[in-house]
Amino acid sequence: MILSMVVLPLQSVANGVLADVIRRQPPSAGRTSFVWTLAVGPAMAKATAVELLDGVLVVTARDARWAREVTRAHDTILARLQMFLGSNVIDEVRVHASKEGL
Repeated sequence: MILSMVVLPLQSVANGVLADVIRRQPPSAGRTSFVWTLAVGPAMAKATAVELLDGVLVVTARDARWAREVTRAHDTILARLQMFLGSNVIDEVRVHASKEGL
């Protein structure tokens, strides 16, 4: 008998489990903020605020520099958000800079 073992990286398993737990939670501002922080990291999360409105994630950046950084990373960020929330939750990401700061 031949046994075949597949070894998965712990991070991919952990992300899959975490995504499953997140998807089971009801939609809320807290869930959106939590997933945003997971997707972009703590520095970008501190420099931005997010709101999910009918499939559109509205990102308000502290200033134009942060808005550019979010825009540059758009594709990666959207893929990460969809991994955690599911592909049918966020259809679009809109980014703008705050006029008054965060």
